[in-house]
Amino acid sequence: MLTSENQSDMSYVPRLVDRILPDLLATLPAISIVGPRGVGKTTTALHYATDVRRLSRTAEAVAFRIDPYTMLSTLQEPALLDEWQMVPEVLSAVKESVDADPRAGRFILTGSVRIAKEQTWQAAGRVIRVPIFPMTQREILTNITGDLFVDRLRQPSTSCFAPAQKPATLIDYVDKALDGGLPDVVFHRQGRGRAAWLRSYMDEITTSDIRMTDANPDRRKFTRYLKAVASSSATIVDDATLFDSAHVSRPTASQYDDLLESIYFADQIPAWWSDRLTRLTARPKRFVLDTSLLIWALSTNKQGILANAATLGHVIESFVAMQLRPEIAISDMMPTLSHLREKAGRREIDFIIEYADTTIAAIEVKSTASPDLSDARHICWLRDTLGDRFVAGIVLHTGPYTLPLSDRVWAAPISTLWA
Repeated sequence: MLTSENQSDMSYVPRLVDRILPDLLATLPAISIVGPRGVGKTTTALHYATDVRRLSRTAEAVAFRIDPYTMLSTLQEPALLDEWQMVPEVLSAVKESVDADPRAGRFILTGSVRIAKEQTWQAAGRVIRVPIFPMTQREILTNITGDLFVDRLRQPSTSCFAPAQKPATLIDYVDKALDGGLPDVVFHRQGRGRAAWLRSYMDEITTSDIRMTDANPDRRKFTRYLKAVASSSATIVDDATLFDSAHVSRPTASQYDDLLESIYFADQIPAWWSDRLTRLTARPKRFVLDTSLLIWALSTNKQGILANAATLGHVIESFVAMQLRPEIAISDMMPTLSHLREKAGRREIDFIIEYADTTIAAIEVKSTASPDLSDARHICWLRDTLGDRFVAGIVLHTGPYTLPLSDRVWAAPISTLWA
C-alpha cells in the first residue's frame, strides 16, 4: 500500500521485515516498528500506511498532546504515528483505542528510542514490537526472497552453503563493514560527507535521543563507555575490565548498558546454556548493531582494521551478526541467537542458533581464506556432546570455497549469508 507521501517514490528498497509485515497487519490491531535512528523504519512503514502523522513535527504533535484520543479517531487506517515517543501520551490512547476496537491493521507506530514509559506499559496483545535492523547485504543487493540462511542451517548440505555469485575477498568484507547498514550511508554518503554524517549521527543519539529516555548521564562518561563497549564488540570482556577502561562504577555501567540498548546502539547476545554442559559462562557478548558506527567509535579506518588482527576479527564477527540478527527476527522456525564459552575460556563458539524444536546449529567466524578442521574443533566437540540434537556447524571464512570439514560440519564463505 502506498500513501500520498510515497507514491512518487517508486525506488523503495524491500527489507527482510517486509516478508512478515503484511501478515502481521492482517492479524494484529497495532504494531510498533522499532530500531536505530536512520535505519529505515519510517520508509518501510509508509509502504503500508494510509494516513500519516509525523509527531516529530511540532505542528502535528500539538493536537495529539492536547487530545490524542480524538486525534486518533480522525485518522484513516492503517494510520502511521511516526516517532510516537515525541508525544508519549499517544501510547495510552492507542491502547484504549485497540481495547475498544481490536480490528486488525489499525495503527503502525515507529520509534528510535525505547522510553521509560514504554518499558513499564504492558502492551501484550495491543501493540506488538517488530524490530528493523541495519540493512543486511541481502537487502542492499535487493535479494530478500529465497530461503533464509538460518533456515538453510536447519536442513544443511554442501550445495545450500554456496558463495554469492560475486566473489568476495577479505578487503571486500571490510569495505562492506565500513559501509554498514544505515541506508543514508550505504546509498548516499562518501568521503568527508560520510564522516560528517556519522559524527552528526553519534552526536544526535548521545544527546537528544538519550534525553528522550528520561536519563541525564554525564555525556563525557557516557561517550567514553560507548567507546569501551565498541572496543569489546563481539568479545566477552570481564565486566571489571570494561568498567575500569571507561572509568565508571558498576551501577553507572549498568545504567549505560540499558541506555545503549534503549537507543539501539548496542545489544547483548546471551550465553547459551545446557544442563549437559555445566562449565559454561553466563556472561553475555556485547555487539554494536551497525558496523559503520562500530568502526567510527573505534576511531579507525580500513588500513587500521587490516593492520590489527584483533580489531579485524571483532569487525568481521560484528558484520556477520548484522546479517544474522534480522533473519532471526523473522524466521518461522523461531530461532534464538546466543554464544557459547566455557568458564575457563577453553572452548567457545561465536554463535549458537537454537530452534523451537531445541535443535542446535553452531557458527564460527574466521578471518582466514583457508579454513581447516582445526577451525571447527569446538563445533565438533559440541556436535559430539549433543548428538542428534546438533543439526549443523559452519565455519564462515573470507575465502571463496565451500567444503565439508566433518560430519554435519562445513566451511563456507561469509557471502553464503546472502547467496
